[in-house]
Amino acid sequence: MSEEPLVRTQALTKLYRGGVRAVDDVALEVRRGDVYGFLGANGSGKTTTIRMLLGLVRPTSGEVHLLGQPVPRAVDRVLTRVGALVEGPGGYAHLSGRANLQVLDAAGGGSLRRAARRRRTDEVLEHVGLDPGDRRPVRTYSLGMRQRLGLAAALFRRPELLVLDEPTNGLDPQGITEIRELLLALNREGTTVLLSSHLLAEVEQMSTRVGVLADGRLVLQDDLAELHAPTGRVRLRTPDPDRAVALLAGRVEHRDGDVLLVRSPDAAALNAELVGAGIPVAELGPERRSLEQVVLAATGAAREAS
Repeated sequence: MSEEPLVRTQALTKLYRGGVRAVDDVALEVRRGDVYGFLGANGSGKTTTIRMLLGLVRPTSGEVHLLGQPVPRAVDRVLTRVGALVEGPGGYAHLSGRANLQVLDAAGGGSLRRAARRRRTDEVLEHVGLDPGDRRPVRTYSLGMRQRLGLAAALFRRPELLVLDEPTNGLDPQGITEIRELLLALNREGTTVLLSSHLLAEVEQMSTRVGVLADGRLVLQDDLAELHAPTGRVRLRTPDPDRAVALLAGRVEHRDGDVLLVRSPDAAALNAELVGAGIPVAELGPERRSLEQVVLAATGAAREAS
């Protein structure tokens, strides 16, 4: 029997006043070991969904199971095993980042002794690129530094599951790269990551699995490897596209200048056919769609169907 997903929702729906469906019949499945990229435009329902997962918002209908437990009924039992950063970091603006972490851990019932808490504080601050010796109050932090502090708080208890809503918000390109490397390292060490973002290129570099929301509905959910699988077409670039189109007689499905998309199950056989006809080939290989292309196709199809 397959292992229970760490995050599972069924028919998850949230209605607001006036009948507005912020989340509509969503069935998420995040498996142990995933880096799950949760994608969608601003206003698509990502943050509302995440808040329901964490028991911060009650669903109108449907079910949420987190680490095998029903939420919100058993939320107190599971949140000690979950790290989360949702809608930006909180904390106390007059305290240092270090003091914030120690206060938050103590307030959450942390079991570490004082010396161990200090060591863990140093460790997580260094992990996210903050100086453990910095005594400045958080109100002097930049947005990027605040975001790093929120991530440090989420990591403090070495969670099984890390739920992050736009964790690279406010970071420069170097900071985004550092956070990506940190999350991938945590995942290799066994932490499952659910990452909400609108940055498709960033998610594509990290995720093993993706889900896409559009207007509150889950329009796509699959392993990234499956989404990147060959489409059954071959991408051909040739300096003589007119002759190639004539030779391939109806097998060309799309043309953009000297680039042709050809319906063919065998790229090697297609190459031999072209070369045998004296048509030069500059580039040839199986077509694989980018995550951006997959997402645009899924959201476009969903809007046409609605």
